[in-house]
Amino acid sequence: MLARQRQAVILERVRAAGGVRVTELATEFGVSDMTIRRDLETLHDQGLLAKVHGGATLAGPGSTDEPGFRAKSVRQSVEKAAIAGQAAGLVRPGAAIALSAGTTTAELARRLTDVPGLTVVTNSLPVAEILHVGGRPDQTVVLTGGVRTPSDALVGPLAVAAIGALHLDLLFLGVHGISERAGFTTPNLMEADTDRALVAAADRLVVLADHTKWGTVGISSIVGLDAADVLVTDDRLEPDARRVLEDRVGELVIVPGTEGAE
Repeated sequence: MLARQRQAVILERVRAAGGVRVTELATEFGVSDMTIRRDLETLHDQGLLAKVHGGATLAGPGSTDEPGFRAKSVRQSVEKAAIAGQAAGLVRPGAAIALSAGTTTAELARRLTDVPGLTVVTNSLPVAEILHVGGRPDQTVVLTGGVRTPSDALVGPLAVAAIGALHLDLLFLGVHGISERAGFTTPNLMEADTDRALVAAADRLVVLADHTKWGTVGISSIVGLDAADVLVTDDRLEPDARRVLEDRVGELVIVPGTEGAE
């Protein structure tokens, strides 16, 4: 196993368990303690974990941290725009689709304002506002009820009940994190329930996620990787992640032209 592959696994272990020990990792990977310490040093220097005596722990926010919509909207804006542009090509006039909450799905909404006869179900306040202000008169926007989260999603029993009566062609799902072990995840337990209701209501699931989501694990899994019919991401996704996702999701779509973007 290459150092980069080993470090990716170590980081996932830290995020899943909250901490790791050098001796246990050395035994697991069949390498020396010094090799593991170098791996931890590399990850520490990147700000991905915190070194402690004998091992490492999580650095910064944990699996329940949920940044606000405004804070997330300025991150990876180039990649999100490219992903949204690619995803828009999957939408046909007259379709009934759902857009989950998220900044990438909001980017997609901006590209759907001219699609004739579109029905959009969403639990996202920003998505609903974008389509209400800029959409066509022949479009229908259905906003679920629910409790508002820091990311401007409406979640909880009211949202789940509203979604449960619907039958949709496509769901475009934005996620907080992607992990080989945990699948697609969110830091909000009620949002996970609401997202699962959206998945159940749709014939096809299209996940929209930039490369930074790989290796991030929220507290609650939405669905496994194999539930996604399509995953649209950018070309800064690392090769190891590409191999995992190509094997697990129905179709992995890599949007070109974002490599080197800041």
